Amino acid sequence: MSDNQNLLAEQRRALILDEVRRRGGVRVNELTRRLKVSDMTVRRDLDALARQGMVEKVHGGAVPVSEPSAHEPGFEAKSALELSAKEDIARAAAEMAAPGSAIALAGGTTAFALAHQLLEVPDLTVVTNSVRVADVFYTAQRAAASGGGPRAGAATVVLTGGVRTPSDTLVGPVADAAIRSLHFDVLFLGVHGISVEAGLSTPNLAEAETNRHFVRSARRVVVVADHTKWGTVGLSSFATLDQVAVLVTDSGLPAEARAEFAELPPELVVAGEEPAAADI
Repeated sequence: MSDNQNLLAEQRRALILDEVRRRGGVRVNELTRRLKVSDMTVRRDLDALARQGMVEKVHGGAVPVSEPSAHEPGFEAKSALELSAKEDIARAAAEMAAPGSAIALAGGTTAFALAHQLLEVPDLTVVTNSVRVADVFYTAQRAAASGGGPRAGAATVVLTGGVRTPSDTLVGPVADAAIRSLHFDVLFLGVHGISVEAGLSTPNLAEAETNRHFVRSARRVVVVADHTKWGTVGLSSFATLDQVAVLVTDSGLPAEARAEFAELPPELVVAGEEPAAADI
């Protein structure tokens, strides 16, 4: 964990949550030493995480919360987690979007980070069911048109209709009908959970169905997911791992997960790490 005592509260809490999940629990005195902040600051951070349902406070520290498979955190709750990992993943994934291509960008906070990176890719056609993702492009384009910002890649953005979920994605029959009629060069897909047995999963049944249509309509599926999604299983699976071409994740992916992925169909891209040298 970082020794920077000037970390923003959101960054500190993301680091604390990662430590809780990785180790199965932490003590307040350990966090004060590692983060170089006061006991009171750590306790406030744990209180905030507990209110969000991210950890369970125990005497002297905190332990992970076992989330039910149908629990769906909201966009704001997820947006402060794994910030640096999401940025690394977004930069790596953006390199897979060719100028002039038609891409689909599903919802989620990692897709939101990716949208900012895609602003510089020229002449994209972007189909998304994420209100937040669409706003990234619309805001940049308005700023460029008024002379208040750089040209935002001149993307054509199509926002599907549908019913809004807690993660600010649009799902249901309206979204499904729009997606079924289209064909994408690449789908960039964030996920709630990913595992060998369950594949890609989400706690939202309607979102699962919309994601199935996304996967069927794409020539290539690129999953963008930080290491905390590995081993998580939501209520409904919507794709198997052999339907995925690439998984872009971060360096926090544990060694056992990397070993499992070596036997699986998707290409594994670990953002921020050099690719392994090919055997001679």
